[in-house]
Amino acid sequence: MGAEPKIEAFVQTATQVSVRKMLLSDIAQVMQIERDSFPATWPQTAYQRELTKNRLALYFVASLDGAPPQEEPERRGWLRHLLPVAGKPAGEPIAGFIGLWKMVDEAHIVTFAVRPELRREGIGSVLLEHAFRCAEELDLPALTLEVRISNTDAQALYEKWGFQKLGVRKRYYSDNKEDAAIMTTQPLFNPAQQALLEARRRELRGRGLLG
Repeated sequence: MGAEPKIEAFVQTATQVSVRKMLLSDIAQVMQIERDSFPATWPQTAYQRELTKNRLALYFVASLDGAPPQEEPERRGWLRHLLPVAGKPAGEPIAGFIGLWKMVDEAHIVTFAVRPELRREGIGSVLLEHAFRCAEELDLPALTLEVRISNTDAQALYEKWGFQKLGVRKRYYSDNKEDAAIMTTQPLFNPAQQALLEARRRELRGRGLLG
């Protein structure tokens, strides 16, 4: 797969977290982050299908310093109506990623991870904030996800952004048959949820992570 980008230099020169659409050329780095984060991972072909064939899919990557927008030929016409995103050119170090499916009445987070050495730096929150903005832009009323019952750190992050536990999917994860907690937000245009989102955004701006 080639040499991994030098994360140490990447962190030292970082100024702000930027987010852009995931490219096919990002898959190798995304899969490495996934291997470092989860017991079971997707094959490369799954990401290729998601990026090129799944019209309901939205995938984004985060890097740690602002850069000009990355140009890419548009494959899915309705994406041009989304918010513009800026990011690093393909091949630069990726700090984390998030994948959404556009469902009838929700944006469903299907995958989400940050490099282990860069966690607790706000990168995951920036990716979540971008997911909320996309859902709002697409007029989707809520965000949902599944998370391992044992992953209390992730659950705490989601709760900070307004996700609430609604139930459990028994033996959801194929690697060890662990249960998954089902989490969802209040309606995104609920005043309480909007106030929470604005508070989280102010925090990120205060830390210099969000423009």
